[in-house]
Amino acid sequence: MTKAVVVRTAGGPEALEYSDVDVRAPGDGELLVRVRASGVNYIDTYQRSGGYPLELPATLGLEGAGEVVESRADGFAAGDRVGWMSVLGSYAELAVVPAAAAVKIPEGVSDELAAASLLQGITAHYLLHSTHEVKAGETVLVHAAAGGMGLLLTQWAKAKGARVIGTVSTDEKEKLAREAGASDVLRYGDFASEVRRLTDGRGVDVVYDGVGKDTFDGSLASVRIRGLVALFGAASGAVPPVDPQRLNQAGSVFLTRPSTGAYLLTREELEWRAGDVLAAVADGTLSIRIGGRYPLAEAARAHEDLQARRTTGKLLLVP
Repeated sequence: MTKAVVVRTAGGPEALEYSDVDVRAPGDGELLVRVRASGVNYIDTYQRSGGYPLELPATLGLEGAGEVVESRADGFAAGDRVGWMSVLGSYAELAVVPAAAAVKIPEGVSDELAAASLLQGITAHYLLHSTHEVKAGETVLVHAAAGGMGLLLTQWAKAKGARVIGTVSTDEKEKLAREAGASDVLRYGDFASEVRRLTDGRGVDVVYDGVGKDTFDGSLASVRIRGLVALFGAASGAVPPVDPQRLNQAGSVFLTRPSTGAYLLTREELEWRAGDVLAAVADGTLSIRIGGRYPLAEAARAHEDLQARRTTGKLLLVP
């Protein structure tokens, strides 16, 4: 038996139960890992609430890092430090992880930093390198620029030579966004008009929108002709159905709803993206802000703080 955070009935943070669970032995191609840290992500709240339905009961958590206890896969051995993402069941003391989803953690990167960086870091990687390949001299708009994703997008876009405009809700968060490299930081309000003013009426090349319902209309109004809105999350709620004619009226703009699975189609793609992320963490290109460490038993409090926007940076559960 081991401890884990289980959802038996979809609901609010109170639906998270810290429980004893059985852990099966790893099968062929799998690793049994002692979890040192689990990342908390907004998608976890969607799965907990039933927005993204799971077969219940289920152990939550998609991202973590730790030490291999038993390996049934080539290329991995007991004692290896590994990180993973998109593996349900990571809110636990022990987890069975498919070797196909695991990557070795390099020297210079702690288990906590690996757990804090992989899911959001890989998301930032494909958004900045593949969904839209950000180039020097471009201008990007990053919503929630002081959140875990926002700080990564801001730092990496700045490192690629782009100008970053960020949106935040408080003075404290504005300070964090500026420290990460945002040249201009706006409150949500009528941010689209300010974006147009800051870009001499042109608009930004790309909007990275993880907020959703509350920002979507302004995102469309902020992007240049033939620019791109990348809607990668819905922290404020789902965006209602969109009439394609609105994209015409906004200037023949492009709209995409990228997903991690579509950008990790092969092992080679995973190793490329994860390798770039962990290397950027190791060399300081990406500074990972861990905004909160919670005991595994207090997962409900972590979800409450995340959804109330009381946090900045990345939240971790530590067994």
